[in-house]
Amino acid sequence: MPKKMKKHGDPEVHEELKGFDIKINTFGELQSNYEVDKLNTFLNDKVDDKKVNESSDSEAESKD
Repeated sequence: MPKKMKKHGDPEVHEELKGFDIKINTFGELQSNYEVDKLNTFLNDKVDDKKVNESSDSEAESKD
């Protein structure tokens, strides 16, 4: 089984997240250069939550 090749360079990111950097320190804590509130608002705007959508769909079907 061949070894996985390491990717070189920076990953592609959304324009709003240019310069975003996150690391895990020796204690397992996440350290980021962006505020958590800013990340949460970005994720709320751009990403659909599948679990929330599925539960609301199943509730609507059970009421019918």
